[in-house]
Amino acid sequence: MLALLHTSPVHVPVFDALRDEDHPGLTLRHLVHEDLLARAGEDGPEAVAPSVAAVLAGAVAQGATVVLCTCSTIGAVAEASAADLGVPVLRVDRPMAAAAAERRRIVVVAAVHSTLEPTAALIREEAVDRIVELRTLLVEGAWERFEAGDRDGYLDAVAAAVDEVREADVIVLAQASMADAAARTATAVPVLSSPRSGLRAAAAATASGS
Repeated sequence: MLALLHTSPVHVPVFDALRDEDHPGLTLRHLVHEDLLARAGEDGPEAVAPSVAAVLAGAVAQGATVVLCTCSTIGAVAEASAADLGVPVLRVDRPMAAAAAERRRIVVVAAVHSTLEPTAALIREEAVDRIVELRTLLVEGAWERFEAGDRDGYLDAVAAAVDEVREADVIVLAQASMADAAARTATAVPVLSSPRSGLRAAAAATASGS
């Protein structure tokens, strides 16, 4: 069983739909803990590490053989808990970061400030010894629209910000909730999002039993 740790309930139908399209038959268990993102934003991701570890330990106790963290802000602390849990804990944004790191000029776009540095750090990690030029862009006001339930306003704000990006080889949508904004952009620059590639990696890990 694959457990998914979310910090917003909006991700549940997104990943269920991707499962139905790409991985029929895969059993998902959704764990939604909105407080983790709020606390990480205020005190830093490390502050919620014990809580994240406890949530994931509970999932493993209930049969999860792989865990996928869909929140970029707390992805690193979730991933770090794998050694103690004894099962793979994957970050939804790692495959996206690996793809982005193959390009030189990278722009990371986020609606929450606390997501920018974890995503940038992950891309630098995936780049290994390759030289990349990394910039970050916070979409002001977008997250307030998301929290108010204005999904279209949120996605439109993200798409508008993406279309303003210049001198980039690839644009990274740092949060899983941004994925559908890619279809609303007019830019010729490749725009990467994390849900589909992240779920693909987690499904492969689940199938292999690793």
